[in-house]
Amino acid sequence: MTETRLRFSLAVTTFLIITAIIPPAPASAQLYSHGSRSGSNAVANHADSIPTSVASSGGVASSDSTVPTPAAKVGFAPAGEKGSGLSGKVFARFVMPEDWIALASLPGASVATASVNSNSSTSAETVFTMRSFGQKVRAWLNGYRLGYWPQEKGRVRSEAYKNPDGFIEVTPDNEDTRVSEHFRLRDFVSHDQKDVWPKYVVLREPLLDKLELVIDDLNDHGVNAEGLRIRSGFRTPAHNFAVRGEGSARDSRHQFGDAADVYIDQEGNGKMSDLNGDGKVTFADVKMILDAVERVEARYPELVGGTGLYAYVHIDVRGVRARWVRGVYKGRSRRTARSHKVTAKTSKALPASNVLRPRATVRSSTSP
Repeated sequence: MTETRLRFSLAVTTFLIITAIIPPAPASAQLYSHGSRSGSNAVANHADSIPTSVASSGGVASSDSTVPTPAAKVGFAPAGEKGSGLSGKVFARFVMPEDWIALASLPGASVATASVNSNSSTSAETVFTMRSFGQKVRAWLNGYRLGYWPQEKGRVRSEAYKNPDGFIEVTPDNEDTRVSEHFRLRDFVSHDQKDVWPKYVVLREPLLDKLELVIDDLNDHGVNAEGLRIRSGFRTPAHNFAVRGEGSARDSRHQFGDAADVYIDQEGNGKMSDLNGDGKVTFADVKMILDAVERVEARYPELVGGTGLYAYVHIDVRGVRARWVRGVYKGRSRRTARSHKVTAKTSKALPASNVLRPRATVRSSTSP
């Protein structure tokens, strides 16, 4: 009996020592690199799509280290650096605290704390540890109004409409962090509550991956897409309800962090550009972005989702194919063009004659 008690005592002591020396997952952004990762929020990766080590210009914690040494300050990875995802251009991870601990323990992983305020040219990925959905109290989280997701109101149409796992905390210090080659965290913040800090965002890595692939595809087809801008990214349920009168869908994908309304601004004037060079901005220019989405989804079916055509283009990664056209007017008659929707049940590509109105102009409205 004495020997058994001694063994139990030693086991408890060992557990307490190990627990004490493992660094807790911090609330701020973290840098990490590793060989592979999978998860509901993770982008699909090529075998060599993630750097094998954190930038060597600063200190890092080795995989067997218990206390990380000071790291170089890294704000974002600049264009041309290798990131993750099918595009190789995603520079952020959004994980729950427990996932962060698991990532840190992976063989070959390197983890170190770092600031997000620097313009360093070193290459590394930024990991944001999210606040869990359970920390939300009614419609609020830490003074920021979120509202209620469909599942909280008893409306779960599919797995894709379940409550998000957690929220990315956005502050004045980290809002400028680059999350992919062309986009920063602030690009996806909901447009309400401009003076409230911190803000909270739901954002999925596959959306970033798809947007980067669409940019690449357009560039490859002779369309300068470097000016692709986010018109609307994440939308809190509270804000989504407030803009329902402008055409927002009740269960909009913007609430789930996997949708963005985009346009291409080549002149820097905040407006959609003449992409086909015919001297005017028409529906034909918007459709060029749809064509790129079609090619990306054909090549990467795991990124399939919805695309809606307005004065801009709604792009999402909901997991099923959907297409729609709204707000299109033909000539001087101002007659509304017929709205087309394609869902998973009718997933054939839209005929060009049904989508393209060569002389049509586009009227702006809010998307699903």
